[in-house]
Amino acid sequence: MSTNQPLNSHGSHIAWVDFLRILACFLVVLAHCCDPFVGSFDGTFNFKSAVFWGSFVRPCVPLFAMISGVLLFPVTMEMGAFYARRLKRVLIPLIVWSLLLPLFYFGYFAAGVQTASPNIVMDTYTWSATVQKLYTFLFNFNYDTTPLWYVYMLVGLYLFMPIMSAWLTQAKRKDVKIFLGIWIFSMTLPYIQMLAPALGYEGNYGNMGILGVCDWNPYGMFYNFSGFLGYMVLAHYLVKYPLDWSWKKMFAITAPLFLVGFAITFFGFLETQKHFPGQYSKLEVIWYFSGINVFMMTFTIFAIISRLRIKPRPWLGKLAALTFGVYLCHFFFVQCSYDFVNFIGLGGLPVAVKIPLLGCMASAISVVLVWLLSLNKWTRKSIM
Repeated sequence: MSTNQPLNSHGSHIAWVDFLRILACFLVVLAHCCDPFVGSFDGTFNFKSAVFWGSFVRPCVPLFAMISGVLLFPVTMEMGAFYARRLKRVLIPLIVWSLLLPLFYFGYFAAGVQTASPNIVMDTYTWSATVQKLYTFLFNFNYDTTPLWYVYMLVGLYLFMPIMSAWLTQAKRKDVKIFLGIWIFSMTLPYIQMLAPALGYEGNYGNMGILGVCDWNPYGMFYNFSGFLGYMVLAHYLVKYPLDWSWKKMFAITAPLFLVGFAITFFGFLETQKHFPGQYSKLEVIWYFSGINVFMMTFTIFAIISRLRIKPRPWLGKLAALTFGVYLCHFFFVQCSYDFVNFIGLGGLPVAVKIPLLGCMASAISVVLVWLLSLNKWTRKSIM
């Protein structure tokens, strides 16, 4: 997620980027609203409804990466200046929310709130466990700070962007297309690894990695072409070389692409959970943000929205500016919304309805909090 304001060369907002940021942020909130229901693995209609929503929203994070590619490529300032500016804008919020979210959760449950969420293990909300979370974030995120995994990764992207930008500035169009082609192929590797044992592959010394991956080397053949960097380069490419398609051709290509990607994501998850029930490491393969199926869905949404003629609106720009803060804090309010819906007797609603209801509630509360924080110059540093 980029913390940049989406401005064009004339200093006015790029309205479609504002809209895309808001959409992507809401999809992230919806994704986390699916968690309590996806984890049931009971094969019921409610479970399948949660998998449906969870599959539908997978483009959320890749869209944020593409927005960063639109706003930050090419990097025009020196590497040191770029690092100083970019890292300050993400590291301060990362530290602040890594400290605040565990405290929020501790206070929430210390107040006696009862939750039916299957994701919550109450033993992890003692004061001693909370104190431990307040410094172990230096190593990684924890359950309370789950969405912050992306911020750690975003720092890594920022570190590499000036280097990649130097190449993009002088690279020919066909060179960028070759890079993107290799990147797209890399998205198939998780599925190749899953299928390899059926073809007799037994791994090396117990490690089932492929193409050079083993216990002493996690960096396989296509490691440097994989991941979110490709989404950033793709977005830069699509803005620099816009698709010259009519709307008829656009929908003729993207509609089937999205439907096939969604079908792989949805039915693939259902099928995988039958063979590996409860094994999240296996199930997440189908939902990888850098999987070929999620790419198909993401490309479709970006291609269509980037073609929309949306007029800049003050409210659109202001709401888009709050999305980074909403991303940082929404996870806690998803929990609150889940418990509140159960408390007022709406827990029996069909999951297909409950998930968007929770998404709207958590988003609204998060927007209000972030807006209040944006009013003060000191608290503003924690959310944008």
